[in-house]
Amino acid sequence: MPVTAYLIRRCGTAVVILIGISIFTYLLLHIVYPSPARSVLGPKASLAAINAWNRAHGFSGSVFQQYWTYVDGLLHGNLGYSFKLNQSVAALFGERWERSAYLSGVSLVLSVAIAIPLGIYQAVKRNSVGDHVATTLSFTFYAMPDYLLYLVAIQLFAIIWRVFGPEGSQSASMTGVVLDWRDMTLPIVCLTLLVLAGYSRYMRSAAMDTLAQDYIKAARAKGLPERLVLYRHLARNAMLPMITLVGLSIPALLAGNLICETTFNFPGLGLLFFNSLQNEDYPVLLAYTLIGAVLTVLGNLLADVSLTVADPRIRLT
Repeated sequence: MPVTAYLIRRCGTAVVILIGISIFTYLLLHIVYPSPARSVLGPKASLAAINAWNRAHGFSGSVFQQYWTYVDGLLHGNLGYSFKLNQSVAALFGERWERSAYLSGVSLVLSVAIAIPLGIYQAVKRNSVGDHVATTLSFTFYAMPDYLLYLVAIQLFAIIWRVFGPEGSQSASMTGVVLDWRDMTLPIVCLTLLVLAGYSRYMRSAAMDTLAQDYIKAARAKGLPERLVLYRHLARNAMLPMITLVGLSIPALLAGNLICETTFNFPGLGLLFFNSLQNEDYPVLLAYTLIGAVLTVLGNLLADVSLTVADPRIRLT
């Protein structure tokens, strides 16, 4: 199948999936929270005042009419309005998305950069002391609850030894956040360790499967230096499954940021979601869920396309 036709088909499928997710999420939130009138006007507001507020703000129609109004707003870049914070959801996200992207992006790059050589080393040195140590640490971090690692890191490195700050950077500008290494080291390192734990195990398994292939044996039989065998033949082919894993991890990092940002009080999208959950700010929750769905679909699409480009042997279906 030509690449263009494949992309068109996948994009069409992605649109259908996003529409289905938006309908399902909107209906669920509508059942729980049909109107923000009560929270805006107060618990003692009269029924007449609530009805008048609903008519003035578009909450008096049927759920299908309200959903269509919401979709029409999305098509025009309107993600809704937070009546709790008295600010548009788009503005709230615009103030915070760069922080979450920075935290996720740096952690993702570091995880991939460390996982690839570490996984290859473990596969080549299978059952060695280094492999056992790396495997033990990987399983420990993989099984450890996120918040536990964050709390232990804060207790040790921020409270007892006072090497780093106990919370993420509170700087108002992204330049300040990037330069504030003392406050950003713990969140980035902790999130990197959690992501790395899964990546390294996956890379180790892929490298071990690749080592058993005939072309690796043939390359060694030809007398090629071990360095060329590992980096030209082993690494290149073992990294292909990592492309899919990285693509699928993009939305997972968004969810992981929720716990990380909340624990370190880092004002990103994750902390915004947590505060909105406590305040029952459903427009923000709905927009966050939809963004997560978009990232999931785009992550899958990006992984499929990248894998196809990296390995032309894969047939587009």
